[in-house]
Amino acid sequence: MKIYVVSGLGADFKVLEKIQFPEQHEIVFIDWLIPQQNEEFPQYVSRMAEKIDVSEPFCLLGYSFGGIMVQEINKLKPAQKIVILGSIKSDKEKPRLIRAGKITKIPKMLPVNFFNERTTNIYGVIRKFFDSQNPRVLEYFRVRDPYYLKWSVEKISDWKFDEIPNVIQILGDRDIVFPIRNSKPDYIVKGGTHLFPATKFREVSKILGEVFN
Repeated sequence: MKIYVVSGLGADFKVLEKIQFPEQHEIVFIDWLIPQQNEEFPQYVSRMAEKIDVSEPFCLLGYSFGGIMVQEINKLKPAQKIVILGSIKSDKEKPRLIRAGKITKIPKMLPVNFFNERTTNIYGVIRKFFDSQNPRVLEYFRVRDPYYLKWSVEKISDWKFDEIPNVIQILGDRDIVFPIRNSKPDYIVKGGTHLFPATKFREVSKILGEVFN
């Protein structure tokens, strides 16, 4: 069975490269697309889902924003299993900072040129402070198109979604992006920050071996 995988906001698959997926499954990565001007989220999700072959059963796995994306894709192309790493199952699990973005509309007001290289580097410095286990955080932050970044931040802020009962959620207990206190995950990675797929890949590999057995 194929497992279609979507990585995190601005991330390519380097953040997931050390994970050992079950050998009996074929892993297919779905690259982030650059949104079209003023593209609505459902249309973008539809384009992201085009790579998925529905003629045979498949699973979906998403990390961070990719976890949100695979749950949206599942509405168009239902999967046998949905697994999310460092992500949330509904808008009720959003942390206060993201909720504030929806209320204040700050993400919409920020100009596209705010999401430039300098801002990215500042973000990297802040993330290093909270995740000293992995100081090379910018190695995973590869998709840096300003419009894509602004658009994505807006969509995460606005995202409204009712929980799907069969979603399998894996969270790190030190994740500050999506804090564990807001969720009831199926699996908890001890000592895992938001980058736990890279820093705790052995633990994640073991869990995925159980989930996709």
